[in-house]
Amino acid sequence: MTGFPPLRLTFQVREDWIFSHVLAERARTHGDRPFIEPLDGPALTYAEADRLVNRLAHGLRALGVARGDRVLVMLPNTVEFMLLWWAANRLGAIEVSVNTAYKGYFLEHLVNNSGGRVIVVAREFLDRLEESAAKLEHLETIIVYEPDRAASAVPRLERFRTLAFEELYGRSDDPPGVPLSHRDLCAIMYTSGTTGPSKGVMLPNAFCHLFADCTRNLTRLGEDDAYLVATPLYHANAPIMQVYPAMLAGGRAVICPRFSASEWLDQIRRSGATATNLLGVMMDFVFRQPPRPGDRDHRLRVVLGQPAPAAIVEDFKRRFGIARVLEYYGMTEIGLATMMPWDDVRPGSCGKAMSEWYELRIADPETDEELGHGEVGELLVRPKEMWAFNQGYWEMPDKTLEALRNVWYHTGDALRRDAEGYYYFVDRMRDVIRRRAENIASYDIERVLSEHPDVAECTAVGVDSGIAGGEDEIKACLVLREGRALVPEEFLAWCEARLPYFAVPRYLEVLAELPRTPNNKIQKYLLRRSGGAAAWDRVKAGYQLQEEVRKAEAKRQRRAGAAAQPSA
Repeated sequence: MTGFPPLRLTFQVREDWIFSHVLAERARTHGDRPFIEPLDGPALTYAEADRLVNRLAHGLRALGVARGDRVLVMLPNTVEFMLLWWAANRLGAIEVSVNTAYKGYFLEHLVNNSGGRVIVVAREFLDRLEESAAKLEHLETIIVYEPDRAASAVPRLERFRTLAFEELYGRSDDPPGVPLSHRDLCAIMYTSGTTGPSKGVMLPNAFCHLFADCTRNLTRLGEDDAYLVATPLYHANAPIMQVYPAMLAGGRAVICPRFSASEWLDQIRRSGATATNLLGVMMDFVFRQPPRPGDRDHRLRVVLGQPAPAAIVEDFKRRFGIARVLEYYGMTEIGLATMMPWDDVRPGSCGKAMSEWYELRIADPETDEELGHGEVGELLVRPKEMWAFNQGYWEMPDKTLEALRNVWYHTGDALRRDAEGYYYFVDRMRDVIRRRAENIASYDIERVLSEHPDVAECTAVGVDSGIAGGEDEIKACLVLREGRALVPEEFLAWCEARLPYFAVPRYLEVLAELPRTPNNKIQKYLLRRSGGAAAWDRVKAGYQLQEEVRKAEAKRQRRAGAAAQPSA
């Protein structure tokens, strides 16, 4: 078998794959057990959470929320965030998460594109709505979340009906009685891009459920487990890959206000967490903290990492005494396409295909034709289970067709697969730099450059070389540590000792900060667009790599030898 082993499903009947139905079932089977809690606050039991969800559902219905309506949620990591999601779900309404960093155009686009008429917003973000009020086309009702403020003191925004969150609780604990289906949309989640406006991914109940059950299987969660949720609830990872799996298992979900590398281990201890997720640079940031004697003093047994960097993962496990650090490949649009087998971990790999539920293909990005083992291509995915996949992008049919051409979802990511069925993430397709017939992952360059003692942050991009055939030159964009200055020749000599010659940057550009989206992704297209115009250019400066010198000398000797041969 080259795929991940078959899942042990929590609910066998697909019609039961409904977010808020699972909560009601756990309230019946685990009612008195603690379920969801803030890091330093009291827990709600399953039964208590279920009752509050019913009351919030009645409150939303009193405001006119009905099946198919979008309910916007702009809250920090709080228990109420999840209660609202379940409440909307019980009405057949669709939860729409709003990134708490959004303002101006980013906020206006999401609110307008979703068509949401009701938003629940934390008091600290209310000024963003006020500033954009004239441009919010559909919004009618604002519910202000601020637990410490009396309902009468809630600010009133002109043009909008405004009320305090406490006023949203209805009087009835009974379910609202709205018929629901696993085919109904559970959420619209906006994915940030670097080349265009955010796209709202339409996620059915069945999708969210399978995504969560895959995670529960991957982490082997049980009712005695506790999941520390330190990633933002407005992204799919926290609610679907952490809270939902804990609920399926009958365990606890502990909501952390925010991730902090320096406080992470203390948060793990205080929560009693046995599982958690680390995304992007989070694992590296934790690992860079000074070692302490109590690093292994906790209950944590499994960490999901995307990525789990091969360079540090084994040392990370040893240092913190964690039994499993598992990598996977997933996206908001597709769920978990690959997972790492529990007993056959391959560092650097993101696991094996979830072939029970998805069909995967490594394909030529131009033709969509399948490539062989070891070849790098775009990962294409399509589902085997109906409704357990995204249903396209909300109000963006052109983007939907683009992503789903040839009846495959195009991830835009470059991966390779080995002969044993393990997948390896290489890079975003448009971040793969092609230079001198070499395909170079920008991640690999960045990993090395980030270790330079003068570099605080960096990224690498391919810029137009002016050579026919689409060849690139490499530009390194650097943010230096305070008080440091770049000496280009010394920096390149350092790079030469650590990078293959073809991966040593031609251009070095020092920036005060890297351009980022509100989701903290580097906007590489801006760095590509500027090319090498503002950068230090080693070719113009006359700097030659040692490998170039060696090759030039070898070429000179060959020519000299040929000239010395007697003519025929």
